[in-house]
Amino acid sequence: MPLLLQELFVPGRIKCHLESEDKAEAFEELVDLLVTHYSLDCRDDILEAINKREAKMSTGIKRGIAIPHAKTSFTRGVIGVLGISDRGIDYESMDGEPVRMLFLLVSSDEDAATHLAVLKKIALLVENPEFYAEACAAADAETVYRIIRAYENILDAQEE
Repeated sequence: MPLLLQELFVPGRIKCHLESEDKAEAFEELVDLLVTHYSLDCRDDILEAINKREAKMSTGIKRGIAIPHAKTSFTRGVIGVLGISDRGIDYESMDGEPVRMLFLLVSSDEDAATHLAVLKKIALLVENPEFYAEACAAADAETVYRIIRAYENILDAQEE
């Protein structure tokens, strides 16, 4: 599997110390980062797509981790940002626990295979409790990026 995450979640697309306290605020904060970084003019459309997908079922996948995502016709390929909260966000997760790490993904319908590959890679990455602990403890985006790189390289080495 290609090095998807370290290409997607570069330091400019990672925000440590999210200010949001609930899911709606977190979506706005992360979509703002996404549209700013990718120079998009479809903020409200992306936000609506993320909220619509979330209304179907919570994307809080496991304790402390969420992967809000959507497919849109407003973007090409798979794009994403990562946010980390110091205190946790009320996310209405299935387990009722607050979320500290949010991987927000948006992809086009044509890139469904890549979208699924990224989701799979994130799921594998967050299975490692050391990754989660180190990333949540990181002080800045550069450090989080180095942690993603290190753990993704370990995953890829295990698959060879």
